[in-house]
Amino acid sequence: MNIIIPMAGRGTRMRPHTLTTPKPLIPIAGKPMVHRIVEDITSTIDQQVEEIAFIVGRFGEEAEQQLISIAESFGAKGKIYYQDTPLGTAHAILCASEALTGNTFIAFADTLFKAEFNIDTEKDSIIWTHKVENPSAFGVVHLDEDGVIKEFVEKPETFVSDLAIIGVYYFKDGQNLKSELQYLVDNDIKSKGEFQLTDAMENMKQKGLKFYTGQVEEWLDCGNKNATLFTLERMLEIKKEKENLRGKNITIENSVINEPCFIGDNVVIKNAIVGPHVSVESGAEIENAIIKKTIIGAQSKVKNCVIEKSLLGNSVACQSKAEELSLGDHSFKQ
Repeated sequence: MNIIIPMAGRGTRMRPHTLTTPKPLIPIAGKPMVHRIVEDITSTIDQQVEEIAFIVGRFGEEAEQQLISIAESFGAKGKIYYQDTPLGTAHAILCASEALTGNTFIAFADTLFKAEFNIDTEKDSIIWTHKVENPSAFGVVHLDEDGVIKEFVEKPETFVSDLAIIGVYYFKDGQNLKSELQYLVDNDIKSKGEFQLTDAMENMKQKGLKFYTGQVEEWLDCGNKNATLFTLERMLEIKKEKENLRGKNITIENSVINEPCFIGDNVVIKNAIVGPHVSVESGAEIENAIIKKTIIGAQSKVKNCVIEKSLLGNSVACQSKAEELSLGDHSFKQ
């Protein structure tokens, strides 16, 4: 099986952080978002993953090597494909056309989830969904009496279904999907100005392929600062019993850690109250501070602060009073 992860979006809602770090590489409790996506997929499917295809913008060599290393850490080959112009979901996937072969798993790197991906490989396709309160903001699926998808509806103005498409898909035949995506591009078939994956799936459905749904327990957004911090909170709660949330060579003096928190390698914490729901990346220093519900980036120095619901990038120097902050890499706040 191949896994395809489209992640070429600019992440404008997460600025200033995405000016220096692609959104899927922003750490959530010590691991980049995309690492957690791959981890959750590979830990629950029962097939060998041959290749993980990352569809990116021009992120730079360092980011690309990090992605390849993530793939290799799960025993798969990592490969980089480029989408230089944002022309829609169908176009993004087609940029990794070489990886569209055999059993194919696609996960857009916009969200995290709590799920087990039990795949019946004999099914033509499985689309994972999550029940939402406001279906008009999402693409949804409408099921028949046998639980087969009979209709894809993009942002319905009247109620059709509350099962939102979350951007996670399985296709039995990647080559067939590739042909349908190519057909859209070759014939300039767009919806709302872009080439849409749902249009390709609709064509496949009309030709007799059956689409089924899978459900996820939780669907977590990382679209902006507050959503990312809520995702951090849920990830810490979910992972606290399953993985080690402590790095190496940590120094903690005269401080209280209110769990759950992630504390990375070579972190120094003195005269502080940290947590709950705080992630402190490697090499950060905290002194004379009270911190809750916050991500502190690598090598940052936080002193004489009371901060909550904040997102601090890498190499930030912060000496601030009680505030909610969003500071990009190499920022200074006094």
